[in-house]
Amino acid sequence: MYVAVKGGERAILNSYRMVDAYRRGDPSVPELTLAQIREQMPLAVSRVMAEGSLYDPHLAALALKQAAGDQIEAVFLLRAYRTTLARFGYTVPLDTGAMRLRRRISSTFKDVPGGQVLGPTYDYTQRLLDFSLEAEGVAHAVAATYKETGGEAEAMPRVTDLLQAEALVEAEPIPPGDPAPTDLTREPLTFPAARAARLQNLARADEGFLLSMGYSTQRGYGNSHPFAAEIRYGLAEVELFVEELGFAVTIGEIELTECQMINDFAGNAEEAPCFTRGYGLVFGYNERKAMSMALVDRAMRAEELGESADNPANDIEFMLYHSDNVEASGFVQHLKLPHYVDFQTNLELLRRLRAQRQTAAPGTEAPTVAASARAPQHSETAQQGQPHEESVA
Repeated sequence: MYVAVKGGERAILNSYRMVDAYRRGDPSVPELTLAQIREQMPLAVSRVMAEGSLYDPHLAALALKQAAGDQIEAVFLLRAYRTTLARFGYTVPLDTGAMRLRRRISSTFKDVPGGQVLGPTYDYTQRLLDFSLEAEGVAHAVAATYKETGGEAEAMPRVTDLLQAEALVEAEPIPPGDPAPTDLTREPLTFPAARAARLQNLARADEGFLLSMGYSTQRGYGNSHPFAAEIRYGLAEVELFVEELGFAVTIGEIELTECQMINDFAGNAEEAPCFTRGYGLVFGYNERKAMSMALVDRAMRAEELGESADNPANDIEFMLYHSDNVEASGFVQHLKLPHYVDFQTNLELLRRLRAQRQTAAPGTEAPTVAASARAPQHSETAQQGQPHEESVA
């Protein structure tokens, strides 16, 4: 027998208290501070800022703490807060070529102007658990060494500029009239989507989704062989043009990770063979996300470059519609909301069909569930004090 589940305000308030207790854990263990999260979990903070579309390490740390480490929930919290902020204006385009670099590598040239700057990376570690980290207060010497060396390098030329000097890589001129890009935080995504809108969508897309789709392009579901021309991580100045002054002023600086991926291109009747680009740029330090973004960006350009575009990563609508982790998480988790009427309708239909099958005369075709006879999905109305799931933001 199936019965409706009743719930109410008291149960929900109790759930709030339980999640608070679950998040806090054992009270005898010192509580994490936001400074500890921000300084000692910078990669998690970077991801939340990137996918939350808001550069604020303090608020990203707060969201991570509130979400008990659930990064997608933290992204949701940060995006929701972002919608409450006033919009004062738009900054001028960032000059990533002038970044104060903490890391800069190229897998296309061994010797590049300025050299390879390894910086902080797990690339050369052995992936063995370091049990010395169990002790508190370790690694001060390493941190001091990093501060003594400055940890940063001066601005260096882009590797792609070297190729562009020989016309070996496609040029990326400013479009006529220099139109303002779409602001996806204020305007809905429409198709066909310009590359600026696609890059904006990918910049806050789910890292895991992009990683999987970027991986697919390298396993036979893509049309090109990528090379990481350059990956750079560092600090870039943010400037705002002040109308009253007539010039731009620096209002701060942010951490960025940029990836320039290049791919072979056979050329066509209008263009000579050259390298084409895939581009990735994200808040904070996140090379995996920037690289995956660059791979997917290039894959989505297949049709415009006259290549076959029959792989999943080439499908622009599929990629952009399904890369948002907040929307994806919401739609998956909405299955936890009441579906009593839907289920009861399907259940009654199934019982009727089984009864008809049992009573059907021998040799006659038993009834089946035709597509047109299926019960409509998500059709229930509010009941038992519960809202209709489609009305829940």
